[in-house]
Amino acid sequence: MSTATANGNEGAGPFEVTHRLVLSIAIPMTLGFLTTPLMGLTDTAVAGRLGSADALAGLAIGAVLFDLLLGSFNFLRASTTGLVAQAFGRGDPREEQAVYWRALVIALCCGLAIALLSPLLLSAGLFLMAPSPGVAEVTSTYFMIRVLAAPMALANYALLGFVLGRGQSLMGLMLQAIINGTNIVLSIVLGLWFGWGIAGIAWGTFAGEAIGALAGFCIVVSRFNRAHRPSRAEVLARDRLRALFSLNRDIMIRTFALIGSFAIMTRIGSSFGPLMLAANAVLMNIFLVAGYYLDGLSNAAEQLVGRAFGANFRPAFDRAVKLTVFWSFGLGFVTTLLFLAFGTDVIGLLTTTESVQVEAAKYLPWAALTAVVGALAFQMDGVYIGATWSTAMRNMMLLAFVGYLLSLAVFVPLLGNHGLWLSLNLFLAFRGIFLALRLPGLAERQFSRPGRS
Repeated sequence: MSTATANGNEGAGPFEVTHRLVLSIAIPMTLGFLTTPLMGLTDTAVAGRLGSADALAGLAIGAVLFDLLLGSFNFLRASTTGLVAQAFGRGDPREEQAVYWRALVIALCCGLAIALLSPLLLSAGLFLMAPSPGVAEVTSTYFMIRVLAAPMALANYALLGFVLGRGQSLMGLMLQAIINGTNIVLSIVLGLWFGWGIAGIAWGTFAGEAIGALAGFCIVVSRFNRAHRPSRAEVLARDRLRALFSLNRDIMIRTFALIGSFAIMTRIGSSFGPLMLAANAVLMNIFLVAGYYLDGLSNAAEQLVGRAFGANFRPAFDRAVKLTVFWSFGLGFVTTLLFLAFGTDVIGLLTTTESVQVEAAKYLPWAALTAVVGALAFQMDGVYIGATWSTAMRNMMLLAFVGYLLSLAVFVPLLGNHGLWLSLNLFLAFRGIFLALRLPGLAERQFSRPGRS
């Protein structure tokens, strides 16, 4: 993708979707997103070297709580990407900027609310997860430091959504590298070298989010064309805000169901004891690595589908869906094979506690399988976000979530932790299949509508 031209209309009109175009978006974002699980791997490795299963389990619960809190606001990134991509396809740089400012205002307000309500949110989280006293103490330390970064973390969602919507994947890679690279370095320095332990990991996260938000804001805003700057009335236009809140509501419900499924998995795993909880925490990092691989292709689908919608060009839409499916399954299959071959080595890097290593190895194949089983789900999410089909995406997620709960009810009593991981894989499969089944009808209805704006 080229950088913005003076008139900002370089994305408008019909365009050809090629393997090269898909990969030019997907590869940089895959590399960028991989820094996030690398951050998780680093945090887990630092906690794993503190010599306590409570430290590792407490960090796992704290991370899940933030997934619930911040992940539930991922709609800021997703809706911004879809709306900016559509404005990009129409050749409307004024609306691109307006979407960004709306998303940033919402992000900062929500982030401040999270920080102010943090004591209540922590109490609710500990009640939900019901950890042992030692684990709860670790979680509290981590949570109350990291929550201070909530406004910056949500602002980074808006920043990333904007650059992804314009197909500026190299800039997205740079922003992710700044945020997560700072986090990784400072977590090691503060957590191990300075001996701050879990508090050091949390302060590393805070610094990464703050530095990333400041750098990203300066870079993005400095590149705005003043000739296309929207007025305050345009940014706060009631009809635009109403449409944005409707879109965000649906994506938030969908995201909350997704993150809630992981929280339920952690809660059930905690009932098996600290050892199983720690083993599952290690394996969830493998699942997250697979997910972030696939997220790069999901982002390619978001941008290309949104751009095709803005240009009202069905051939580009069809080609974008086809090529991103192809690459998603190919990458998912390769990732599964790599984790089956080298997963025990990864486990050894994450924790020095032998009992946790042995326990995690028992369930490694389930974690490795998530890459190929989840390939369609991640790709379809990208299509639906780019198309802003938020209501259909929400409904299919809720249907898959019901299937997940039924699977847990059946297989966990029968198979224990194996049943827990089987249910996660079924949940991923349900999501992809349900979304794919709805796709043809939605596309036909969208592109047959006359006079779309």
